[in-house]
Parts: sequence; C-alpha cells; structure tokens
Amino acid sequence: MHVTESRTADHAGLLAALRRVLPADGLLTAEAERRVYECDALSNYRALPLAVALPETVQQVQALLRLCKEHGVPVVPRGAGTGLSAGALPRTDGILLSMTRFDRILEIDPDNRIARVQPGVRNLAVSEAAAPHGLFYAPDPSSQFASSIGGNIAENSGGVHCVKYGLTTHNLLEVTLVTMDGDLLTLGSGGLDGPGHDLLALVTGSEGMLGVVVEARLKLLPLPESIVLLQAAFPDLERAGRAVMDIVAAGVVPAGLEMMDQVAIEVVEGYIQMGLPVDAAALLLCELDGATAEVEAQLERVQALMRACGGYDLRLARDADERTRLWAGRKGAFPAMGRVSPDFYIVDATVPRRHLAGILRRIGELAEEYGQRVATAFHAGDGNLHPLILYDGGVPDEVARTEKLASRILDECLAVGGTITGEHGIGAEKIDKACRQFADPVLEDYFAVKRAFDPSGLLNPGKAIPTLTRCAELRGSHVHHGHLPHPELERF
Repeated sequence: MHVTESRTADHAGLLAALRRVLPADGLLTAEAERRVYECDALSNYRALPLAVALPETVQQVQALLRLCKEHGVPVVPRGAGTGLSAGALPRTDGILLSMTRFDRILEIDPDNRIARVQPGVRNLAVSEAAAPHGLFYAPDPSSQFASSIGGNIAENSGGVHCVKYGLTTHNLLEVTLVTMDGDLLTLGSGGLDGPGHDLLALVTGSEGMLGVVVEARLKLLPLPESIVLLQAAFPDLERAGRAVMDIVAAGVVPAGLEMMDQVAIEVVEGYIQMGLPVDAAALLLCELDGATAEVEAQLERVQALMRACGGYDLRLARDADERTRLWAGRKGAFPAMGRVSPDFYIVDATVPRRHLAGILRRIGELAEEYGQRVATAFHAGDGNLHPLILYDGGVPDEVARTEKLASRILDECLAVGGTITGEHGIGAEKIDKACRQFADPVLEDYFAVKRAFDPSGLLNPGKAIPTLTRCAELRGSHVHHGHLPHPELERF
C-alpha cells in the first residue's frame, strides 16, 4: 500500500530552515536516500518521505520540531526500523525523523541498577554493557540485536522473558522526550517512584504520537544464579495448552514459556536441522531461573506436569551453550520461513491463555479455507500469538488474500476476549481493526491525551488511534433499525 498526502505547506522554506539547524549531512532529500526509509519491517506499506532528518543533539531535535510545527508539516519518528506494524511509515508531505545517531550508553550505575541510554542504543547492547556488573536488561524482543530502545519504548516491546520480567513499561524508570512544541519533558524518576501522576506509563507504547524520546533510564536486574531450559513435544494442541495452564496454576513463574505449532516445527527443523520432533503437534519450551534450589524444585514440578499432559521427548539444557542451541529453534522461526516461502506476514495478537488451543485450531481451519500455509510461534506464557502467513507477493491478489486472512485471525482473537496487538503496536497496519477493539468513548479519551501532548496533531498522525469519523465510515455497512452509526459525522 502506497500512501500519499496533499502538499500545501511551504516545504522549500522548511527544508532551507532545517539545513541551518541540522548537521551538514543531517538532511536527506535525494530520492535514492529517502527510499531507504520508505517503510519499516512491514514492507507491504510504503511511502516516500518529503525528507529524512538525522539530528545529533537534543537541541537539534527541539529546533526541528518547532520548525515543523511552524510550517504545519507532520513528523514521523523512527528508530531502527524493525517495527512490524508500519508505525514508522512516512508521510509524503512530512519529515521522517531518524534517531539512530542517538546511540550512546551514557551511564551504567551498578549500585542503583540503572542504565542511562540514548534512544538509538540497541536493546542487546544494554545487557552486554551491564553483564560485567552481573546485571542484565530483561525485555528481549526477537529483534533485540537490531531494535533500539526508543522504538522499544514506543511499542512497549516484550520478548521471550516478558512472562516473568514484564514488558518495557515494567523495566523503564524515566524518559526524557521532546514534544511537538519543542518542549523538553522528563517523566518518571531514577528512583522507585516519582512525583505526580504516572505519565511514564502513558507514554510507553504510545507509538511516537506524544513525544520523541531522547533519553531513558532503564531498570537493570541481577543475573540469575541458575538457569535451565526444558523442551517437550506434545501429540496435540489441547494437551500442550493444558500444560501451559497447569504450569501457571501450580504457582511456577517461568522466565520464558514459548510454543511452536507443527508447521513451525517442520519448517524450523528443515532450516536448522537440530533434531526437533517433526511428528509433534506442538513444542513447548519452559525456561526457569533464580536461586539454584528454587530452580531445581520448579524443574521437577514442571517435568511432572508436562508428562502428565502427554509431553514426550523432554530435553533439558543447563549450560549457556546448551540453552542457546535449544533456543535456536524458537528464535530461528522467523528467518526459517524465508527457506520455504518468498514472503511471510507476521500477525500479532493476544488471547487469554485458556483459549490458546482453540485459537490455534481455528487458525489452522482458516489457513485451509484461504489455501495458505500458516506457522505459529508465540509467547504461550502470556498468550501473545505470532502466526506467520506464508505467501508469494509476486502472485496476483496474494497480498490482498494474505491481509484478509490476517484480519480474520484478529477477529477470532477478539471474539474470545483477546486484543489486536501484544507487542508490535497498531501503527498504520491495524488502525481500521482498532475501530472494533475500542469503543467510541475510549477513542475520545485517547484523542484528549493526544491533544494534551500535541495540540497541533502533527506528531506521527494517522497511526494507532482511528478517528470517530473513520470508524463510523467503516461501520457504515452495519445499519441498525434504518440508522447509520454517528449520523452527525461527515462521511468521506
């Protein structure tokens, strides 16, 4: 999908002003240079930005935002570009603000277990810098080797270990951000609590719509004394789902609890050839960490629960190399798809854990209905699903059919009380689906918050939160008792 917008602002005047405040190489206007930034990792959505800005200082970010507001030009913030919901999709009449040059770890404070970083720092780099102090940063999205902290904050990223250690919002102490007015705000604090309302949680996961993060304080945790990883195969989805429920019900809080379905197992085994049980309907990985005595007691309990649910081919990894090899299957699921399909579309949704087996079965039925192959690898511990729809973008109408299948999967997740996103955000990809997720009063509250931070509405507009008019138009086909929803709103 290619996006276009009207061009009514004084773009030439704005670009000339930006050149005066940015570094000599900090404004890209040539088409070949801008083409690099036309999409994030969801390449189905593309648009060529008016220009790409690469500031190096907070003062430059402030000046850029003030100038863009003065000229009425939208700004789309962008981190490493690993997002999967078109949250950093540019506008053809706007500035793409890349924060990649803010890439310094400013401080590791082992006494207070805090890392102070700029937004362009890679997620994995934080744990690498903290490791000599016996510490680590818990959120670990699959893209952690490349994704940046600023983007993690914008999307409230999670990862394999979120079931025990939480998402970005649970590991973030303070952010400094610049508003569209060019004002510098600090939310949260370096301590356990901060003054006033908890606006920090409000900003986390706001998809770059409220401010541009220029610095963050992250919570660091002690490296656990003991870590073990247990893998088990299951003959059907129901028993694998029951094992997840039983582990949680037993009071065990795994560091990670991940699952792959039969299609994912088969594709990953063909890619890595690590001896995975390709006959299994599901593969469950459970990582336990903590004090050695506690881990051993939990391990005995989890092994018994898995076997009671029909688990077989149990494999245990104790040292780091063994765990890395065992994790390679789950963490290699996404790249493995490139071996069997020219393209794949990643769906991101969350359902209550008790519905995992039913939703996986329903995804299989939908895949058969649409004649497409779907592999699912996901965070079973918190019900965050990632069905991977395999397709060939070179085949006519296959992209459209894939998007329809993804939409049907999201509908099924909503029907059982789930959500349309777990950690990838809504962005431009799911903005229409958000009309079903959120009631109108909730949307009104969202826009009230947006206006409080960005009265001009120029910061990443058109993402994450659909307007009431948009929702009314989408619901227009549903006429009740002869009346359209929201007749007071102008139709497109």
